[in-house]
Amino acid sequence: MAKSKAAAKKVLQSYSIKGTNKVVKAGDCVLMRAQDPEKPPYVARIESIEIDGKKKNVIVNVRWYYRPEESIGGRRQFHGVKELFLSDHYDIQSADTIEGKCTVHSFKNYTKLESVGSEDYFCRFEYKAATGGFTPDRVAVYCKCEMPYNPDDLMVQCETCKDWFHPACLNMTTNQLKTIEHFICTDCLDDSKRKPRNGAKDSSSLETKPETKRRRRLSFWTLQ
Repeated sequence: MAKSKAAAKKVLQSYSIKGTNKVVKAGDCVLMRAQDPEKPPYVARIESIEIDGKKKNVIVNVRWYYRPEESIGGRRQFHGVKELFLSDHYDIQSADTIEGKCTVHSFKNYTKLESVGSEDYFCRFEYKAATGGFTPDRVAVYCKCEMPYNPDDLMVQCETCKDWFHPACLNMTTNQLKTIEHFICTDCLDDSKRKPRNGAKDSSSLETKPETKRRRRLSFWTLQ
């Protein structure tokens, strides 16, 4: 008796999300229903859409995004509310679990949004689910606190050194900060006071140690 051949899977170019008028295709980011109704939907990027040849069900091959609290290191102070990590965790899911579409922006594009909607997210790291490693594994730091940039936090840029600062680290309130038209940080103000006059050389400028602002801008937070 001849063995029956396994039914071939048919690749689909798109899929209409049930109960909506939205259509998704490979490369789109989607919200997928979590098993626990108390939890927010999962976020994934569709790699391909297929019809199961045997059961005639539509399935999606996805690559999961992880929220910071789902990673091994957990959520940290500089992680944004809408931040996601693109993981190396691939999976197969029923298309019926797709709840809607979303947009995962690059970090740069996210910071340029005039308003952030409920379906807007951003990603600046790739994440290895098994080891907890990140790519890139370092991120630049700012302010006196030397923390990576969190797009949810208000910051002000010094017009001289171009570094960014949190109001709290400047002992200022947000309202006080909004009244300042031109901001120069205390380090740059001190540097300007120490500049020699009439072309005279200042011995302090001959120190071999790099200046504080330059050192801070070249510092990195190592992700583990």
